Amino acid sequence: MFTTLNQMLVERLGPLGPLIALGGLGLLLILAALPAMLKKQVDPLTKLRDANRSVSTLAAPKNAKGATKKSLRMGSGGTNKLDKFATFLEPKNEEEMTTARLKMVQAGYRGRNAVRTFHAIQFILGITCLVLGVIYALISSATGEVSTTKLILSVLIPGGAGYYLPRYWVDRRIQTRQAEIQNGFPDALDMLLVCVEAGQSLDQGIIRVSKELAAGYPALAEEFETVSAEVKAGKDKIAVLRSFAERSGVPDVASFVTVMIQSQTFGTSIAESLRVYSSEMRDKRVMRAEEAANKLPTKMTLGTMMFTVPPLLIILVGPSVYDMIQMFANFSM
Repeated sequence: MFTTLNQMLVERLGPLGPLIALGGLGLLLILAALPAMLKKQVDPLTKLRDANRSVSTLAAPKNAKGATKKSLRMGSGGTNKLDKFATFLEPKNEEEMTTARLKMVQAGYRGRNAVRTFHAIQFILGITCLVLGVIYALISSATGEVSTTKLILSVLIPGGAGYYLPRYWVDRRIQTRQAEIQNGFPDALDMLLVCVEAGQSLDQGIIRVSKELAAGYPALAEEFETVSAEVKAGKDKIAVLRSFAERSGVPDVASFVTVMIQSQTFGTSIAESLRVYSSEMRDKRVMRAEEAANKLPTKMTLGTMMFTVPPLLIILVGPSVYDMIQMFANFSM
């Protein structure tokens, strides 16, 4: 059946008949799904807030024009261009939305609309690369005869690459930030221990450490600044430390948070806990460096075999093989 359909499309639309039919079907499906996706239901709380805002604006006195204009500017300045596409660009499930927000925070994107912007970039880049793939397929088919499979792959591969490129970028950002936090965390604990032993409180020590680490480890400094800001705002310290461990995604930070919570719960000395844990972190950093050094010979073996052994064999065995070939050639003559 597919062979008959393919032949019929080729006879009626030319060599690009299957590709044109596939593109048209995809375009129709997108156009059919867009109205339902872009239709956003108005939140009743938002509707009530807008109604109260309009009533307060109408009830404002005539001599308070400046205040009225200011309130209007404040009401209109908080909107986002992607709000009308929120239903299409954000996950519907609360668990998926929480996971997506945590992933963006771990990558360093803390904006309120980070998830929405990420999905918008992913969608736009995927569609753009798909259109470029279609253009390339049309140009290649016009210059010469190309198989249908190659045309389809030349369209789908750029589209898939454009769709997964933002996700790859975010994953790499998460890995880079976690590696930076893991490498700088022992130094941060040492500085925090010095601050606590000098008479400062844990909150003041965190503020000082965040300032000192801004040049060498900006990701870790940003996390400490967030912790100090949340503590200043009056948030519970245990919840602040747990959110710090969750945002970083580093096991060492999670262990440190557990130690601090236990120290605060049981009333033990914070300085003693920091001294013991910072010593363990330094030992772990040394062990990670030794592990990376021990892996190096194994990783170099493949490169040595690929780039050293073949040239050496050519230099050593090549003249002998050439002489043997010349000898057999002379013997056959």
